[in-house]
Amino acid sequence: MSNQLLFSIKLFSILGCGLVAGMFFAFSTFVMLALGQRPPAEGIAVMQAINITVINPWFMIAFLGTAVTCLGLAISSLFQWQQSGSIYLLMGSLFYLIGTLFVTMRFNVPMNDALAIVQPNSPDAVGLWNHYLTQWTFWNHIRTAAALAATASLTLALRAPQL
Repeated sequence: MSNQLLFSIKLFSILGCGLVAGMFFAFSTFVMLALGQRPPAEGIAVMQAINITVINPWFMIAFLGTAVTCLGLAISSLFQWQQSGSIYLLMGSLFYLIGTLFVTMRFNVPMNDALAIVQPNSPDAVGLWNHYLTQWTFWNHIRTAAALAATASLTLALRAPQL
């Protein structure tokens, strides 16, 4: 792989991790708080709409495109372990792949799926919503921290001198 291509992949990954971290940060620091201040039926309906509209090409390029490049960087770091910065590539990639992608698929998506089928005005909705707000936001904090750590680690890899 050429140095220019590797640099471009690292840069895309850094920007993607930072963009995803910022989006998760926004949800953790004010979106979920605002939704929690609304009546449960209203908060549920808005979150259901968000969970539908988030599935769009722009978000998918940022979220899954970054996962693909991080996977490539993780593999590359193992084959070039002696290179300066390889540990940062591996750590940054793992932060994103485990702390962001895996956590999303294992925790946040199943909660989104459960919320998607609830009728906002049903008797069960309030209990589900209260649990959702607490647990979804907890796991979103984890995703935020992981994406931010990935951004920092990959930035250090970009700055590492090449041998």
